[in-house]
Amino acid sequence: MRIYIVDAFTDRPFAGNPAGVCLLPAGKWPEDSWMQQVAAELNHSETAFALPLPDAAEADWAIRWFAPLVETNLCGHATLATAHVLRAERGLVGTVRFSSRESGVLLAHADDEGSITLDFPAAPGTEVPVPEGLAEALGTEPEATFRTGALGDLLTVLPDEAAVRAVTPDLDAVAALTRREGLRGVIITAPAGAGPAYDFVSRFFSPAEGILEDPVTGSAHTALAPYWSGRLGRDGLTGLQASVRGGLVRTAVRGDRVHLTGNAVTVLDGALHA
Repeated sequence: MRIYIVDAFTDRPFAGNPAGVCLLPAGKWPEDSWMQQVAAELNHSETAFALPLPDAAEADWAIRWFAPLVETNLCGHATLATAHVLRAERGLVGTVRFSSRESGVLLAHADDEGSITLDFPAAPGTEVPVPEGLAEALGTEPEATFRTGALGDLLTVLPDEAAVRAVTPDLDAVAALTRREGLRGVIITAPAGAGPAYDFVSRFFSPAEGILEDPVTGSAHTALAPYWSGRLGRDGLTGLQASVRGGLVRTAVRGDRVHLTGNAVTVLDGALHA
C-alpha cells in the first residue's frame, strides 16, 4: 500500500500544510486503531484515508481523517491533498465526491490550471461572551468570540494583523479551555494590513487533539469565510493563514456552502509496510 505526503494550500514544497494520504483498496475500512497508529506515526496535523466506493450512487470515495491523537469530523487540507493524489496518481478529471461520516458528501473539483476547489458546508458563527481564561491563554484581549456550531471551533477576532502574528499562546491553557468548552480548537483572526494580496489573516490552535498550531486549516475557513464576507461585503475573498509555513485559501460563500480553493504539491510517496 502506498502512502503520500502532500503539502496543501501551496504551490511549492515545504509550505502550506502537510497531510498524509492513504488510498485504500475497495472493501471494508481497516481497524480504527490501525488508522490512528498510522496517523500518529506520520505525525502531521491530519492523515486522510480514502476508500473507493465502486457501487455507490452518492459518492466516489469514502474519506476519514485522523489527527495524531483522535479522529476528526472535517478536514480541508487533507481532503484537498487526497483530491490532488487522485488527480496525479489515478487520472482524476473534474469533480470527485467524498462521503464523510459526519459532514455529508464533500466535493473536490480539479481545474485545468492545477488548483482544486472544495465544496464544504458553511459554519457561520454565533457570537458568545469571551470565555473565561481565553485572554490569558492567548496573551491578548479579543474583540469578539463566536461559536461555530458543528465545526466545534471558537472564532476569536483580534484588532489587526499584527496582533494575530504576535500571539504566543499558552498551549496548555488553550488545551484546558477547549476541553472545558467542548471545542476542537481556537481560531484567531483579523483584517489584513494595508496593501497585501489577501483580505484577512488567521491562525489555528488545537493542542488537545495533538495539533499545537496548524499550518493551514481549510475547515476553519468554513467559519472564516462567512464571517469576513459579511463584514467586508464580498463573497469572494482570500485568507492568509499566518503560521510559520503559511498558506493562502481562496474562499467563496455560496449560500450554506463555502468553496475553498488552493493548490497542492506531492513531496513524498512510498510503500507502507506496517
